[in-house]
Amino acid sequence: MTRARRTLAATVTLAVASTMLTGCFEEPSPHDALRDFLVGWQSEDYELAAGRTDGDVATVRKALADAKLELDAASFRFKVTGVSTTGAESKATFHAEVDLGENNPLWEYDGMLPLHLVGGAWKVRWSPSVLHPQLKEGQRFAVDTEPNARQPVVDRARDALQSDRDLYVAGVYPAKLGDQAERVVAQLSEVTGYAQDRLLSRVRSSPPDKFVQLVTFGRSRYEAVKPKLDAIAGIEVDRQPQPVSPDPPRQIVGMVSALTPETEQKLGGPQRAGDSVGTSGLQQAYQDYLTGSTETKVVTLDLKTGEQVAELKRWAGRQNVPVETTIDRATQAAAEQAVAGTPSSALVAVQRDTGEILAVGTKNLHQERDALAGKFPAGTAFSIVAADALLKKGVSPKQRLACPQERTVGGAKFVQVGQAAGVTTSASFQENFAKGCVTALASLARRVTADDLIKSAQAFGVGQPWRLPLKSFSGSRLKLDSDADKAKAIAGQNVQVSPLGMALVAAAVASGTWRPPVLVTNPKAPDPAAEPTPAIQPAPVPVDPEVRATLQTMMRAGAASTPAQGGKGRVYGITATAADQQTWFVGWQGDVAIAVLAKNHDAGAVAGDFFAALGNSS
Repeated sequence: MTRARRTLAATVTLAVASTMLTGCFEEPSPHDALRDFLVGWQSEDYELAAGRTDGDVATVRKALADAKLELDAASFRFKVTGVSTTGAESKATFHAEVDLGENNPLWEYDGMLPLHLVGGAWKVRWSPSVLHPQLKEGQRFAVDTEPNARQPVVDRARDALQSDRDLYVAGVYPAKLGDQAERVVAQLSEVTGYAQDRLLSRVRSSPPDKFVQLVTFGRSRYEAVKPKLDAIAGIEVDRQPQPVSPDPPRQIVGMVSALTPETEQKLGGPQRAGDSVGTSGLQQAYQDYLTGSTETKVVTLDLKTGEQVAELKRWAGRQNVPVETTIDRATQAAAEQAVAGTPSSALVAVQRDTGEILAVGTKNLHQERDALAGKFPAGTAFSIVAADALLKKGVSPKQRLACPQERTVGGAKFVQVGQAAGVTTSASFQENFAKGCVTALASLARRVTADDLIKSAQAFGVGQPWRLPLKSFSGSRLKLDSDADKAKAIAGQNVQVSPLGMALVAAAVASGTWRPPVLVTNPKAPDPAAEPTPAIQPAPVPVDPEVRATLQTMMRAGAASTPAQGGKGRVYGITATAADQQTWFVGWQGDVAIAVLAKNHDAGAVAGDFFAALGNSS
């Protein structure tokens, strides 16, 4: 909750508190003085509050105002818990709630107000202990903060997926400013755009001998404003290395920037000056975990020496932690190398037995928006899913199917690219599956029902509600109302999928079980409030063993006719065509399953380069 919202809440509460206090104190007694003092203090009517004490009005007024500044408090709220009177002496106890702002918890404490009769009128007996039982003469409040350094995003070996980059934190030592704090803060506000009152309150509420971090800059912004900062006497700059420069997969790891007035207001979280802010990828999704929250202490200080006298309250803050991913550096390097020479492509590699994402490589495509969440025509890559339904219906891999240049099914026209007009070839279902003959595959539409195809799609995760901390797309839900719709689905013409979704299809055939994807193993959910309950994921779905064995044979044949033969061990998969000059390779080698989407390039060749690079790295 932001400071502004919390202040509004406190104002609303004030009206309730005033009514409560007035209702409680109807009889002539010390109650009127008690009510006016607490309501005046709470509403910042310090003149009213000071007038109800036996102290010097100006001194009390300043003490109350200073307490708010020293605590950088958004609001005070009070509740009277007891009143006792003996003759000309009275004592009231109260419970205080102080909103320290900056999204810290409320500081709650119990206090005591002594009252006595002065010239026939009840007065609060003034001393600093009225503000807090442990505050003495010659002391002041202060708020001491310790921001935690940003934690890294790490790979499956717990090595950081980013390197350090310098951020520049401008701040002050309050003791060095003397009476120049307002001038210094005004100049800094003009340069940076941060609200002057917020900067000043941070300075005034901090221990005088401690460096107070006020504004954070990235290198380019710092270099732009450095001459202006250098011209502000009293401003010092601390260069702080933080893990913010992403390694591959860069768009999955995400970018980090310095905190700005705009991001501070937008986030409303535990961020303070000196923090860095994730602006994309996992850095943004897990911002609150990576930054944690600032350790905060309310203390009393000796006014002369500035030394701490007592600690009144401490909040450790939520511990910030690394974000542990499933990314494997060797696999990621192989993916980066494989896509480098293509005009436009995306490659997603997953662990076949777990669904863990090992690598996401792209060229001229976005790793999150396209590789994980892209919505692309499936083309004949979807024939893997369709084959599951067809095989269950008794279609034999050996069944002969004609592959003409054109065929019409239920009124829908299909064209086999590369097939000469008037030429019709005949091959087995397995052979047509391997070479992706659209017209042959579409001819099988009447061998299955719409429900058969939908069940197979669901079993392979297509259209299922899996969850990742980043945007992702599991595939479109099938709507099949006719033979034409079924034929288009078998040919992948009315189905959209993502490279991630198709990599999981390959993993299911390879391992015998479809599993939802996993990218982050810890924390269990991006929202700290949701932990430790993990996000609900679809249950794993086993592949029929007989169907799986046949599919593996068919995909082995498919890979044999493609360039995807690099690396060590057998490669299984098919190269498929889709719209807009896009090709797919969907398959696996060993325990790594992949999907490659390439435009104006052979996806099978990309897969071969990937497996070769991965084999060479092992």
